[in-house]
Amino acid sequence: MIFNEIYGVYYNTVSKILKSAIENGTIDDKTMEKIINEYAYAESSIFIISAIKENRWPFFTGNGSSVIKNIPTMPLTDIQKRWLKSISLDPRIKLFDCDFSELEDVEPLFTSDDYFIFDVYADGDNYSAPEYIKNFRIVFSAVKNHTPLEITIKTRKGEFAKYQVIPKYIEYSEKDDKFRLIANGQCYERIINISRIIDCNPCSISWNNDTIISENQKFSYVVIEIKDKRNSLERVMLHFSHFKKETEKIDDDKWRLKIYFSEKDKTELVIRIISFGPMIKVIEPDIFINLIKDRLISQKNYDIL
Repeated sequence: MIFNEIYGVYYNTVSKILKSAIENGTIDDKTMEKIINEYAYAESSIFIISAIKENRWPFFTGNGSSVIKNIPTMPLTDIQKRWLKSISLDPRIKLFDCDFSELEDVEPLFTSDDYFIFDVYADGDNYSAPEYIKNFRIVFSAVKNHTPLEITIKTRKGEFAKYQVIPKYIEYSEKDDKFRLIANGQCYERIINISRIIDCNPCSISWNNDTIISENQKFSYVVIEIKDKRNSLERVMLHFSHFKKETEKIDDDKWRLKIYFSEKDKTELVIRIISFGPMIKVIEPDIFINLIKDRLISQKNYDIL
């Protein structure tokens, strides 16, 4: 299978499981789950442990010992290097200061000339602007290190505003082609387009942390059932990977997924769920079910294309 960022996690996680089994002579479910939680995604234990125990991945004997005698390595193939070269050409990847110097002589697997992105606004962020790159890296570092920031932005009216915030995370909108900072401010949650940042620097906040609004007050949820046909479960997990969620197996080919989302993501979530057609059924809450119905009626009447 061609390398990609999702399956690469599975390969490396199974490699860690095999390494543990080889070094210790055997491995149990508890150890596998610990490795998966550390190196893979929260729901990965559903796929990996069942694949191993059902012998779909025949790496282990019945007693949990590895059939492989040498610790596995993960060298990059030529096609993996070409894929990485293609990713390195994306202007967004340069925001993260990644080193691709070893790929200088590698031919990319594809370039931006090979595909066309539709249904995206044309006024996306200018990822190549030096000021944008500088501000993004300051914000990114603050998110990783939980550092408060003092941020100056330019509003839509052309005015300047200054805020003190505690960064929570950075999100990317595919439709808007923009990065946003989600941060806690005094008594509110603030969403800041990184392209609007004029200046930002680490600071010491001058207000009490107790005044920050609770995250639980800001999020809603939707419960859906998934028929696992045509690889729909894996596609749903990938499509909603950036949302907090809980997964429960109901039947051999049916899963229940609870997705938590903020109010600003509601419309986009409705559109994404509808895109899966009959493979997904919304169970609750009623208010979200009504949003789905209203959207479908609007589409039928050509109000929304």
